[in-house]
Amino acid sequence: MARDTAQSAVALGGGHGLFASLSALRHLVAELTLDELTAVVTVADNGGSSGRLRGEFGVLPPGDLRMALAALCGDDEWGRTWAEVVQHRFEGEGEMRGHVIGNLLIVGMWELMGDPVRALDWVGRLLGARGRVLPMSITPIDMTAEVRGLHADDPARTTEVRGQVEVATTRGQIVSVALDPPDPQACTEAIDAVLAADWVVLGPGSWFTSVIPHLMVPSLRQALIDTAGGLIVVLNLEPQEGETPGYGPEDHLAALYEHAPDLKIHTVLADVRSVAHPEELDQAVSSSGANLVIADIAAEGATDRHDDSKLAAAFESIMSGIPVRGD
Repeated sequence: MARDTAQSAVALGGGHGLFASLSALRHLVAELTLDELTAVVTVADNGGSSGRLRGEFGVLPPGDLRMALAALCGDDEWGRTWAEVVQHRFEGEGEMRGHVIGNLLIVGMWELMGDPVRALDWVGRLLGARGRVLPMSITPIDMTAEVRGLHADDPARTTEVRGQVEVATTRGQIVSVALDPPDPQACTEAIDAVLAADWVVLGPGSWFTSVIPHLMVPSLRQALIDTAGGLIVVLNLEPQEGETPGYGPEDHLAALYEHAPDLKIHTVLADVRSVAHPEELDQAVSSSGANLVIADIAAEGATDRHDDSKLAAAFESIMSGIPVRGD
């Protein structure tokens, strides 16, 4: 890729989906295709180690931030070792069971420094992370959803479900999602990074609890609309039980536009095996003014996991304007 075609990228999401996109983009940093890489991470998690630490200390949930930092660790011995350390989860039967070393490290740095962004920068320096990790908001957020189908005697009735974990695992159909507070304070550095980026990557990941929340923070949504950078939307490989059962690629795309109808997408990237009706998807994408790229980006033998190298190659081709082979 020519050096003047893409110098910086911002990836937004959370959990395993963001881990996948960051792992791919990190390859482009290592190859000097990208000069700067920033992760903007959802902070609504209320489960597991993150939920316990959030409840005890009143801090942002550290888990998705930790995973993003681990994804940015290098492929050398230092990077591989630290990635393994921060992802290590304690076993045993005591109070520490289930806690993750990286979560404790991040919360400790927050207590010591009193500034979540500065503390994350220091953790990144310790790990040798090839990029910066920022929270979507500097205040903890709760997620709610209106869910249909939880009452057998009245299937059309909706019920409010509260909490990211509860929303992600609901047995009903998600009708709408919301944040509490509805206008959380966005991370200023995240806004600046999105506005200055040459490329912005949204997805893959849990669509309603990791991807769409970025579009529900008003100032961050506006930054995603206003940025001059090319927005790449990476679609999931398959529907997710609880959040998106029965969803096809077109449904995922429609959900984004429902929350941000003014969103200007440069490219929609989908895996070749996940698109049953390419003509329909192409029509949906082109009608919004975006480009559709269908490529082989899934890990071999996996239906729910992207391949880092394949995804990196697809990103590089999109950023350089080179056609991507579908298979």
